[in-house]
Amino acid sequence: MLPPGPEARLEAAGHRLRAPRAAAIAGILFSVLLLTSFALLRSAVPNDPLEAGAWLRTHGRSVALALNLVPYAGVAFLWFIGVLRDRLGAREDKFFATVFLGSGLLFLAMLFLSASVLGGIILAFTAVPGTIDTATFTITRAISWEIMNLYAIRMAGVFMMSTATLALRTEFIGRPIALLGFPLALLLLLADRAMSAALVVFPLWVLLISVHVLVRNLLERADETGGAAA
Repeated sequence: MLPPGPEARLEAAGHRLRAPRAAAIAGILFSVLLLTSFALLRSAVPNDPLEAGAWLRTHGRSVALALNLVPYAGVAFLWFIGVLRDRLGAREDKFFATVFLGSGLLFLAMLFLSASVLGGIILAFTAVPGTIDTATFTITRAISWEIMNLYAIRMAGVFMMSTATLALRTEFIGRPIALLGFPLALLLLLADRAMSAALVVFPLWVLLISVHVLVRNLLERADETGGAAA
């Protein structure tokens, strides 16, 4: 087999440079979109699964906007996972890589499901305003709250723990950031359902990783450019 030519080597080098930057940009987009969505929801919807639904009359549009951001955050998160796996390459541990991918996809599925149920409540109220006075509203509102505050947040904790473990083994992110992932993951795994503020821990941690990867990638590029010039 012939060795790769100059174009193939240049393409491979460009791929190594682009992959970390793509992960960083995707992670930043995911974090910003999800934090914005959480902020809009938190300001409009009370953190109580049995609340009466008064927000539908006063903050329905804010909630609809927050829910419309969720699919875009999900696309960015999928891109973030894919590029991180590409960066790990042959170094990834199959066990932790499986947990990493599975927990990330489960988190995303539960995020979408919770948002879909909440969006369904808004559509039902638009068609039949008296919906909020029925048991159906109470059940669906409680389901959306449970999925997000109990199940999705636990999967986010598992994702953080597996990512931190892979990071320590492969050093694809800095060791201090990887170590920080363990106590934050335990916070999400053990947090009480009423601790809605714990939801922001996950996107903030992804944002920290993304900024770190982006800065390190830019520094590596500057070093390579400087070395080539010398």
